[in-house]
Amino acid sequence: MRIASLQPSITITLAALKKLDVLCACTKYCLEALPELAAHDPHILHDSWTANTDEILATKPDLILASVPYRLESLAAILKSGFPVLTLAPHSLADVYKDIRLIGAVVDAQPEAESLITQMQGAIASTRERSERRTQTPIVYCEEWGKPLIHSQSWVAELVEAAGGHYLGTPGAHTAPEDIAAADPDVLLFAWCGAGNRVPLDRVIAQRNWQSLKAVRERRVFCIPDQYLNTPAHTLVEGLACIAATTHPTLHPTHPDLIQLRETQITEAEASSDPDPSPASVSSAK
Repeated sequence: MRIASLQPSITITLAALKKLDVLCACTKYCLEALPELAAHDPHILHDSWTANTDEILATKPDLILASVPYRLESLAAILKSGFPVLTLAPHSLADVYKDIRLIGAVVDAQPEAESLITQMQGAIASTRERSERRTQTPIVYCEEWGKPLIHSQSWVAELVEAAGGHYLGTPGAHTAPEDIAAADPDVLLFAWCGAGNRVPLDRVIAQRNWQSLKAVRERRVFCIPDQYLNTPAHTLVEGLACIAATTHPTLHPTHPDLIQLRETQITEAEASSDPDPSPASVSSAK
């Protein structure tokens, strides 16, 4: 079987199932998420957001695996290729489990898929159990996008709850700086799609006039690598570990990939520069 993967979530799942040998094509974002892919020398395609019919045709896959986010134009290009297509659109952890099972069935790796799901569920259950020893439930704001402000997805809300926090707002919905300020959350978490770990926390706080927020005063402001929260795959457990380290640091160990708001004074230059992401980076989100 020759599979063309149009999102990192699919590619890293294939890797976890030890089925990278079926991959004939993937995106550059897949290579960023899984550098060892370069040894397989796959064809490089645009992703589910910017799919190109001619590129897909050139790779001659037996199956195209695509996942969120989509655009109508990209879906049209994928369908126009004429190859069999399996499109995924997870919204919850239960959906992520279903998608892992589906991918496992496609590549004849059902036992491996079930084992992967069991590992995920075990990590979540362990974090939830440890978090039950908490003395309070912090309010947590999670941001997936900075221009406009967008709350993180539903599966992130589930992870926050498992980490002993209260998720602020409606998953995936737009919000405004003044609404977040009015809620005055205990923790601010940023995982911008396509930004990796490069959210400029100082400038974000300054531009939104959030200096007086409780989370800022207590320096409970963090950047979590976006692949840990925005990629609907087994790697979400890394995102959970990051979240837990911010909600209840006395109950959970710190995570080496967490970046915390620095203590140094924000300069005038930082406060006046635009911290928000470019719309072009959204294509690497999942």
